[in-house]
Amino acid sequence: MKILLLGSGGREHALAWKMLQSTKCSSLFVAPGNAGTASIATNININPNNFDEVKEFVLSEKIEMVVVGPEDPLVKGIYNYFKEDNLLENISVIGPSKIGAQLEGSKEFAKEFLVKHNIPTAKYDSFTAETVEKGCLFLETLQAPYVLKADGLAAGKGVLILQDLEEAKRELRSMLVDAKFGQASSKVVIEEFLDGIELSCFVLTDGKSYKILPTAKDYKRIGEGDTGLNTGGMGAVSPVPFADKVLLDKIENRIVKPTIEGLQKDNIEYKGFVFIGLINVKGEPMVIEYNVRMGDPETEVVMPRLKSDLVEIFEAISKQELDKISLEIDERAVTTIMVVSGGYPEDYEKGKEITGIETITDSIVFHAGTKLENEKVLTNGGRVIAVTSYGDNYEEAIKKSYQSIAKLQFDKMYYRKDIGFDL
Repeated sequence: MKILLLGSGGREHALAWKMLQSTKCSSLFVAPGNAGTASIATNININPNNFDEVKEFVLSEKIEMVVVGPEDPLVKGIYNYFKEDNLLENISVIGPSKIGAQLEGSKEFAKEFLVKHNIPTAKYDSFTAETVEKGCLFLETLQAPYVLKADGLAAGKGVLILQDLEEAKRELRSMLVDAKFGQASSKVVIEEFLDGIELSCFVLTDGKSYKILPTAKDYKRIGEGDTGLNTGGMGAVSPVPFADKVLLDKIENRIVKPTIEGLQKDNIEYKGFVFIGLINVKGEPMVIEYNVRMGDPETEVVMPRLKSDLVEIFEAISKQELDKISLEIDERAVTTIMVVSGGYPEDYEKGKEITGIETITDSIVFHAGTKLENEKVLTNGGRVIAVTSYGDNYEEAIKKSYQSIAKLQFDKMYYRKDIGFDL
């Protein structure tokens, strides 16, 4: 089967690495890809959000399946674009419909879905520029810290957690009136703060049945001890040590089942990944957010633990036969540590030569923000490389990743040295 994978990050390199282990995958193209995907698949210089370009390539290459990595094309409706075109309608698209993608595309839509289907989540209300003063009054009814979320996609940076009420009011006005996050913050959701420890639950669904993938926990802050600015993720571990059977059963029965049933009740077409961001509040799981694709860097720890054939799973999803598949999971722990450009998540430089990748033998190197130029691997983003390792426990796996990172070198390279510190 000829497959096209859309995206260019560490998530896509990990998905490509996993799909190429399948005998069902005869050739894999990645649009636009990175230096890592270029070494195992064929990169195509196409913007995943340019659906007409994607269509042209899919038809010319006789592609049979399109796997959508990032959220943007899903929120913009690539699934519907294929289903509504008689030249494309028989091609499998792994990802939800446009309305399904609103679970990530709109914080307000997601909160309404959670409340409607009685899925545990934080109290909330949403506001626009016209109701900004009501928003300030709503903040006064909550206890610190205050959580402000831009309604739309803000590349993982649209969430503010503030300790001071007056600062929260200032930031609310900045988001709504001064468009701090552009169009993404034309509406803002204010939420009560939930105190607990976070984890991620990944679900595959064909719209009728579901399979739960291994749990993972990522580390979002740039600084050690979970300090500093939010990033796209600085590392991840799987499985999550505190996710015991009692907690996992609660997650499945109170959150996963009602989510999939809710999609059916609301007639939302959904064939792909559901990423559920959870917080464990004194043993009770609650939903912080939905994403409609795999997380990054969680993909880099979840895919190495999946022993089953990923392409076979995707085929079953497209035929709504997921209930016939049983997942086989590697019992070992897997960790990944993200190596980033100096200055990230604020201003950083690109184009730095990366050396030492080929000397790493005990870990898997997943490329994120990299590109190939004159046979050299150069930095091409904030998060550059994820170094993933197996171990009998997460401590052993983390140690291996750090030993492998010591072999890497590029100018102003940075990584957190405390991944897993809180476990």
